Amino acid sequence: MAVFTAVSLDDLTHWIEQFPLGKAIALKGIASGIENSNFFITTERGEFVLTIFENLTFEQLPFYLQLMRHLAERGVLVPAPVANAHGELVVPLHGKPAAIVSKLDGTSQMRPQPEHCAAVGAMVARMHLAARDFPLSQPNLRGLDWWTETTPKVLPFLSSDNAALLRAEIAFQQAFAGGDAYARLERGPVHADLFRNNVMFDGDRLTGFFDFYFAGCDTWLFDLAVTVNDWCIASETGVLDAARVRAMLDAYHAVRPFTADEAVSWHAMLRAAALRFWLSRLYDFYLPREAEMLTPHDPAHFERILHERIATPAPGLFA
Repeated sequence: MAVFTAVSLDDLTHWIEQFPLGKAIALKGIASGIENSNFFITTERGEFVLTIFENLTFEQLPFYLQLMRHLAERGVLVPAPVANAHGELVVPLHGKPAAIVSKLDGTSQMRPQPEHCAAVGAMVARMHLAARDFPLSQPNLRGLDWWTETTPKVLPFLSSDNAALLRAEIAFQQAFAGGDAYARLERGPVHADLFRNNVMFDGDRLTGFFDFYFAGCDTWLFDLAVTVNDWCIASETGVLDAARVRAMLDAYHAVRPFTADEAVSWHAMLRAAALRFWLSRLYDFYLPREAEMLTPHDPAHFERILHERIATPAPGLFA
């Protein structure tokens, strides 16, 4: 949980006048996430989410916010960014980039069943297809280059067994990414962080995806692997739940059919998705930043998932 930059209702009084939202009535910090400072705000026009960006720059942010707008205009259920009177989606607050987006209805489904996984799988496929003509491009900033740069920073903190695991998996993923099948994978803008707490449901009805601030251009299969590794597992062990995996994959495939290259790359991509979050959690745990509220996620969770993905063949993309 993190709030790096404190904001009061008084701070918003004049700042929010540039938006077509009326007066700010209430403000509440959101105790989730470890990258940005997030707040629920209530105005005369309704409920919204304010984000102050702690790492992303003014130059980087148009990719994320324009992508959300692009998807919303094409019927994908995502928060819609609110522009100010000058048409700007990113404006300074306390000297940092800030943005306001619409608030989704519902709550996160933390105990998903196959029907929830199917709804998510279909929406991920629609999101990928809707973003094909998105004109901006930015790499996944937490992709292979970041893994390679970050590994030496965390290795001194690890046991010999975990250091060996990390070195071996980095080498495996570098070889995988250099292969012909990987080069032919379908790709484009992806969410890259579609965990259960970044999706809203109203009952069994999916109401939207949010928190696109790890988005970038990568393989669609990586995006799906990240999602499966959170939605379709036994949390205590990391073991995949076959019914939930099958529901998500089949629903995705019905909207955007898988390719043969994706089928042969699936197991390696599940390992890549596990590595990405094990490594980022190691980094946040051993090299934390100060925040008003901050509890880094336990790296051991994705260590278990990575071990399991290496040891056990995954259910195939095709039923």
